[in-house]
Amino acid sequence: MMKSDYGLTVLALAVIVMTNSSTSADEYLTGIEWEEPAIMEPHETDGPPSDAIVLFNGKDLSAWNNADNWKIEEGVMVAGGGDITSKEAFGDCQLHIEWSAPAPPTGDGQGRGNSGVFLMNTYEIQVLDSFDNQTYFDGQAGAIYKQTPPEVNAMRPPGQWNVYDIIWTAPRFHEDGSLKSPAYMTALHNGVLILNHFELLGDTPYDRAPRYAAHADQLPIRLQDHGNPVRFQNIWVRNIKPAQGKQVRAPFLRNAQGEERPAE
Repeated sequence: MMKSDYGLTVLALAVIVMTNSSTSADEYLTGIEWEEPAIMEPHETDGPPSDAIVLFNGKDLSAWNNADNWKIEEGVMVAGGGDITSKEAFGDCQLHIEWSAPAPPTGDGQGRGNSGVFLMNTYEIQVLDSFDNQTYFDGQAGAIYKQTPPEVNAMRPPGQWNVYDIIWTAPRFHEDGSLKSPAYMTALHNGVLILNHFELLGDTPYDRAPRYAAHADQLPIRLQDHGNPVRFQNIWVRNIKPAQGKQVRAPFLRNAQGEERPAE
């Protein structure tokens, strides 16, 4: 037998062994009967997913309360005249929001391009012009206000658009009002992870330590007017919930012949 023929034979035997081993391996099955995940269309570059609730699409402020003094200029909303809250309430959710600090910049520290996004009307991720602008770290853009700085400063220059993509897990409370489980936030700033499942210590006030107080399971999103004409666009929210299923039998193994046995 020539060396080349020998090599081909060895290769063929290896393929047979690998194939037999993969087909004879027992398959692990969880015994959970899962519901089929809902089908949705992922968003294009400038559009929301098909199951998103659009809070601002550049046309009007009808999704917001107290927005009479906010302006729409060239398809973007401009802060001014007090905070606004979404008419719809949310608990666990995915929030996409784009914002831009005023250009040219004026002021410094907390007085430069200041606003905020409040989940459940209570828990703030800071909006601030943090491009070449020093302030306290747990108050810069992407911070959970007075609780943690962002992991990195991913700020774009004034006048350019910043994007927050936020995954929010709402806090839960017992019937007596005590905390059952805290809130968590994961956030990306311009596609960069800045908060990784951060456990919030409570609300985010300026003048005291954070604390939890029992509230409804769903509450509005609030955008802050801090006296700076911060601009917003492309705001949408998706309600999120875990995959649904029920345990219909104990986990088990099934071999290639269809024979089953309990999983160890």
